[in-house]
Amino acid sequence: MDSDDTLPDLLTLAQLKQVANTQPQPYRVQAQVESAVEKQTQGGKPYYEVKLTDGEESLVWRVFDGSPLFAEASTLARQAWIELTAYWVDTGKFGLDPKQPAMRTLAAEEVQRLLNGTEQSRQRGLEDYGEICTRVAALADPRLRGLAELFIQKFGERFRRTAAARKNHHARRGGLVEHVAQMMRSAAAICSVYPQLNADLMIAGVLFHDCGKLWENAYADNSFTMPYHLSGEMLGHIPLGMELVNKLWRELLDRPEAQEWLHLEPASEMVRLHLLHLIGSHHGEYAFGAPVLPKTPEAVALHHVDNIDAKLEMFRRGYETGTDLGNGIFERVFPLAANLVTPLPGFVAATDLSSITTPDSE
Repeated sequence: MDSDDTLPDLLTLAQLKQVANTQPQPYRVQAQVESAVEKQTQGGKPYYEVKLTDGEESLVWRVFDGSPLFAEASTLARQAWIELTAYWVDTGKFGLDPKQPAMRTLAAEEVQRLLNGTEQSRQRGLEDYGEICTRVAALADPRLRGLAELFIQKFGERFRRTAAARKNHHARRGGLVEHVAQMMRSAAAICSVYPQLNADLMIAGVLFHDCGKLWENAYADNSFTMPYHLSGEMLGHIPLGMELVNKLWRELLDRPEAQEWLHLEPASEMVRLHLLHLIGSHHGEYAFGAPVLPKTPEAVALHHVDNIDAKLEMFRRGYETGTDLGNGIFERVFPLAANLVTPLPGFVAATDLSSITTPDSE
């Protein structure tokens, strides 16, 4: 870009996707290089497909041989930290295109600031993690409470930097904590409506249902790029989660206080089996990777709580970053089944329904 005393505004990748349109606009973004792959156009000309991430959103930058940064793109290392300044244009089908781009390497303090996240994301992460710890401490069953506290004690920091998925939902650093905290709120609400559900088992099931993702979707402590883990690739998060719970359970039962639980009902072995069943069945169907179908009320409830939170997060991101087709319609976001339509405002929630009369009540 042309030199100027005033730098363009610095945006997150999500903010850039929201404001970019068909008219070139000057902005800066700071991100980490997740990958830089050389490819060829249909005409045989080389280009580089560079995937950038800032921990909450990703962006594919295609650097063609006519770009002033084509040579620099060829030397971009995976996990490099850069600032990209350009006039950004939304091309529609091919996404955002930076015109007249300029690139520089980030300083160490800029990298740390980026790793810390935005003020909003930091605050959200602290609140969600705090709520998880509070709900765990409130579990009445000492076995489930001890198991959950042992997990947080041993793996809390890894938990806080793990994503809930690689692509579909909460696919960002800290995404698993967001997903679990919101699922706990939903599970608590459902248990208040269906008191026959075991509330302690539901909350513990929410905490542990995706715990295997700590070895499938965990970020390094100094990076936004998610490495592939051999155990996660070969086993998947459901078997890993069941293995982890069994390991923590054995450690828990070796403690002196475990002798006090021998008289508790239901028996400890039944509690362990029901918790393992929640982990094993939470995908709901064999076709979606569940090794066993839900066979208890808590398993059915947990599956739907998980599915609802994942789907609503996909809708949120679709409205935020999806292609606007006009008339309140947004292009389909994988793996949702259809285009998205803008919902009605939530006026019912703000309405005093007790004031509404019907012919029968008059």
